[in-house]
Amino acid sequence: MTVPASVEWASVPGRSDLPCAWLYFRFPLGFREAEELMLQRGVTVSQEPEFARLPDGGSPRVCGMTLQLVQVNFKARDDSALGQFWAAALGWGVSSEGPGVTNLEPVGFDWPDPSAVCIDLVRVPDPETVKYRVHIELATTSDAHQAELVARLRELGAKPADVGQGDVPWTVMADPEGNVFSVLEPRELHRDTGPIAAVVVACADPRAMVRFWGEAIDWTVHELTDDRALLRSVKGVGPYLEFRRTPDDEVVRNRVHLDVMSDPVEDQAREVARLEGLGAIRTDVGQGDVSWVVLADPAGNEFCVLGRG
Repeated sequence: MTVPASVEWASVPGRSDLPCAWLYFRFPLGFREAEELMLQRGVTVSQEPEFARLPDGGSPRVCGMTLQLVQVNFKARDDSALGQFWAAALGWGVSSEGPGVTNLEPVGFDWPDPSAVCIDLVRVPDPETVKYRVHIELATTSDAHQAELVARLRELGAKPADVGQGDVPWTVMADPEGNVFSVLEPRELHRDTGPIAAVVVACADPRAMVRFWGEAIDWTVHELTDDRALLRSVKGVGPYLEFRRTPDDEVVRNRVHLDVMSDPVEDQAREVARLEGLGAIRTDVGQGDVSWVVLADPAGNEFCVLGRG
């Protein structure tokens, strides 16, 4: 496991074990592997009990990394109608922050919370038909549950979709506006994610994506291969963020993108500057004077850093 040299190490006077603790929890490392990485930086960590103990019982985290993945944003012809579809599909509540915007989140949800990645639907005059680079995958708990969910989604207006998947155990569908998603067969990995198992981003190089997103947001890397990368909240809750290798990775305009937010939200400017230092670039999609900042990651995927408002 290679940890990027640009990592801004956590630091507490007299507590050299804390960067080691951050490595242990953020990456799939054993204590000894984390210890060896610290030794490469000239820091000796010899007391494992001290390593396990964190100030005030808190969770280890890297200094300056406060971004969380908070929602998936859909462009929609009719945000209200599409919102009703997804609310029924997920069993979530519906709200609106203004005309042309529909917000979906679990009932009783205290936003933001890593136990769920919410959905935001924004009305645009004519969403372009594009090759999708971001889609969501739904979790099921049994074969019967998968069959029941597929049938219910069809009743709600979803249709089967062929994206060249062939004979696979999951079902590919399209929502009423054509956004492609999958209903997965039951998997142990997704037993506690909630209704959304994963947010999937198609890419040419999952390792390169993790070099950016692994530092961009406060999520743990659970798996990293040439074909896919899996990240999840450091709290071990909510859906996974998956970067999946695909043969065709042309840059396209996305109807679906990710939204991240700093905690506290007042750190937005500092976090945007940090992301730019990691390789993100500011992007003009006609957003005008708004409270969020539109960026593109090094692979060209647009995303927004939300602000207050």
